[in-house]
Order: sequence, then structure tokens, then C-alpha cells
Amino acid sequence: MRTFLRFPGVPAVPVVLAALVAAALLSPLTAAAPAGAVTPPALSIPSDPRGAGLAPFTGHPVAPRPVTVPAVPQHPFMAANGSSNVHGDAYQSDTYEGPGPTGRDLAVRSRLQGGLCGSVTFDSRGRIVTVCMTPGHAPRLMLLAPHDLGAVASLTLPGTAGSSPTEVSGGGYFYLDRLDRAVVPTKDGTIQVVAVRGDALVTQARYDLKAAIGTSGIVSVLPDWSGRMWFVTGSGVVGVLDPATAAVSTHVLPGETITNSIAVDESGGVFVVSDHALYRFDARVEGRPTVTWRAAYDRGSRQKPGQLGRGSGTTPTLIGPASGPDGGYVAITDNADPQMQVLVMARGTAGPGKVCEQPVFAPGRGADENSLIAVGGDLIVENNYGYVAGDHALLRGMLGGRQADTEPGLARVHVDYTTRTCSLAWSDTVERVPSVVSKVSLATGLLYTFTHPTADELRSAGAKGTAAMPDAWYLTALDVRTGRRVWSRLVGSGPLFNNHYAPVTLGRDGSAYVGVVGGLVRIKDS
Repeated sequence: MRTFLRFPGVPAVPVVLAALVAAALLSPLTAAAPAGAVTPPALSIPSDPRGAGLAPFTGHPVAPRPVTVPAVPQHPFMAANGSSNVHGDAYQSDTYEGPGPTGRDLAVRSRLQGGLCGSVTFDSRGRIVTVCMTPGHAPRLMLLAPHDLGAVASLTLPGTAGSSPTEVSGGGYFYLDRLDRAVVPTKDGTIQVVAVRGDALVTQARYDLKAAIGTSGIVSVLPDWSGRMWFVTGSGVVGVLDPATAAVSTHVLPGETITNSIAVDESGGVFVVSDHALYRFDARVEGRPTVTWRAAYDRGSRQKPGQLGRGSGTTPTLIGPASGPDGGYVAITDNADPQMQVLVMARGTAGPGKVCEQPVFAPGRGADENSLIAVGGDLIVENNYGYVAGDHALLRGMLGGRQADTEPGLARVHVDYTTRTCSLAWSDTVERVPSVVSKVSLATGLLYTFTHPTADELRSAGAKGTAAMPDAWYLTALDVRTGRRVWSRLVGSGPLFNNHYAPVTLGRDGSAYVGVVGGLVRIKDS
């Protein structure tokens, strides 16, 4: 017989689930195998037992239908495209040339980490390199086996993760370089360079930036095509670090904040979006960051639910080579009222000539806190309006309540670069995507996202055996050509399966990985 906790106005929840949730959140699991030892299997993330009545899979498996688009250039100082950072490559395209799951007997495996393992990268042997963060604890750089998610090695990073569940600095936006070194911005104002050496993580360099940035947290770091490390802080500092000399130069954006990563191209351009404007920077004189152009956008009248700040919630997405027309293109979303818009601009040094803009989602009910996906010249945008992040939301989940429902919506914007016009290729008004960084596999022709249906939607899908619908989280695949749902696989139920702004990441073997509050999950065709 199960023992249940009961709280006024909150559905009953098994004591064992609440205890496991608390243990996972308060005691990060960091054990790793000694060098040369067999990797121990990972503990699984506990799921809300009320999810047992939910259908584990809907839809049907499909044969791959590849999409042919021009390849994103390989950055000379970063790991292979698809392996190097949260958005997959230096253009931040969020597309993969390799496959993802096709829906064939999908198997789910998880690792209970006690912290969200968000950005997933892969070393030259195909092993996972990720930073796992728990509020109030030191972040950890982890080397994990890709199949069973067992810990091969771990390294405690400097500083303590902020208590805020929306804190973006401290390691979430790191990158893996071409030499299997993780370049990680940390909470103590430093950039750490950690090498994957055999089965160990070894710190090779540490760059202290506090004299240049003060107490502001480093949000992201990426190299330009010459190997200089560019970084941005929450307080609007854009900086360049020369790793050969450790020299640091900065440029301050007065009164502006930055909450997203950056993009870099082969012409030397570095693209930064603040809560006021989109910028192109270049290192023109003595390697110093210089504003080449600035394009203000409509930042709206408020910070919308689901956003980390007022203004654009997207990392810049680059389209087309820098040697092409207009020096290539760059896209973001604005925060306009009543309708958010996808904005496409020329990105060359001549200036940000506007290509087009396309309103998306229902008036007053649209917000995006994740990067656009570039499929050739088209862009896919998702709606995160209504996502609630905070300790109270997590506590409610621990006590059996549900994460707040978000507004549905994904859309594909077709861009005609000849006529400089935008139009909607398709629009989905069903799928609810609270906060994931969705991805596209060009090899399968599928868009992978992480969905959270409402209680009524779960009931209408024929859920049985549960009086109260739990939080249920699904890996969902859509046809990238039409936007239609192909299949959906239940990943888990309860607050530990909330991805909380972490991405879908596709592995070399076609696996999909998703960082969740409890750790990391893997979904793969059997």
C-alpha cells in the first residue's frame, strides 16, 4: 500500500516521490568512475506514479525524408557541427545533418543528477560533455557515457549557481573546441578551459575577467574565426579575450542587458542581441570589440510570462554564407505588442538592411525565449508564452500540482530573399512548448520539441487510471515540411522531467537528449 501526502487544495502525492524529488534537488549526484574503471550505471529519474495511466506513445514511426539545404560552415576552433554548443554550430542554426529518432519502439533512459544538465556537447569519441547546475550548489562539468548516461568523470566548477531558477550565467552557454576542451564561463568571473583527456577532465587554463567585468555574471563565450574568445555579461558588457596573451578588451552597452548567447561567422562578425537592439561587432583595431552596426527593434511594453527579460528572447540565428548576397543574413524575434515578429536582416558590414518581418502567434499571447531554427532560408519559431519558472512552481510539482499551462504554437516562416518578403509556410496551434530549444534533423526531416499537454488534453487522449492528471512531458516530432505531428513519446511525469529552457540535442547515433530538472534523459529508436 502506498502512503500519500495531502495538502489543502493540492492532489495527493506519494511520499516516496516527494522524498526522491527533494533528494534530487538538494543533493546533486556527482560520483564518477575512477580512471580505467567500468562506468557505473546511472540511477533513473523518479517519475510521478500517476503517469502510469498515460499512453506512452501516439502516432507512428516514419521513414526518413531528408531535407537538402546548404551546409553551415565548420568553425575552425570549435568541435564538429552538431557537437559544439547548445545551438549546434557557430551560426546557431539548431539543425543537425545527422538523424534523430524516427519513432520506432522508442526507449527512454534517464540519469538522476540532482541538477539540470542543459547544454550537451560531444567529444571526439562521442561521449557527452555537459554542465549540470543546481541552484545554490557549485556547477559540475560532467563526462558521461552516451548510451547509459553513466558518469565517466566530473569536475566541480568555481562559484555557486544562483538561487534564481532563471539564472543564465555560470556555465549554461559553454562550448567544446576542436581539441576536446570545454570552454566554460563560471560564476566567479572566470573562463575555465577544461580538457577531456582519456577518461578524465583536466583544467588547462583559467582566465580571470573580474577586473574587466566586475561582479556581473558571464552569460556566454564563443570564439571568432581567428580564435579570439568573445564573451557577454548580463550587465551588457561585450568583451574579447586573446587566449595567447590573456589580454582583455571590452565594450559596454549602457543601460542594456544580455540574456542570450551570441553567433559568429567566417567574416569575423560577432552578433549580439540585447534587450534593446541587435548588434554586429568586429575586432577591428588591436583586437578590440567595435560596433559595426546597431539595429534597434521593438522591445514591447513588458516582460511577458515565459521570458527571462524584456526584449528579444532569441540568440541571433545566421543564414547563408558571409560571402553571399548582403554578407549573409541574421534573424531574431522582437517583443512587439500586440504580436511578436520574426525579423530578418542583412548581416554584412554595410549595415542591417531589413529583409522582412513576420508577425506570429495570437495577439497578446506570444513570447519566445529560444533561438529560431534555420532550415535553409526559412525559420521555425516556437511560443513559450505562459511558462512559469520559480521555486513555487517546483514546490507545487513536488506536492502533486501541475506546471502552469502555456500557450500553444510553432510556425515556419518562409523568407523570399529576392522579393524581401516573409510569409507563413505553416502554423501549428496545438503543441504546447513551454521552454525547450527545439531542433531539426535534416536527415529525417523531423522537428523535435518537448511538449506539455494540459490536463484536459491528456484526458481527451484517453488517459486512464488517474483522477488527477500529472505533469507529463513528451518528446514530440513534427514534419518539418508541413508542421503536422508525426509522433509523441512520453518521457516522464512530474517536476523532475521539466526541461526548464534546456535544449533537445541529437547524438551521432540518432539519439535525442533532453536536459531536465532532475538530470538528463535519452530517447532512442530500439
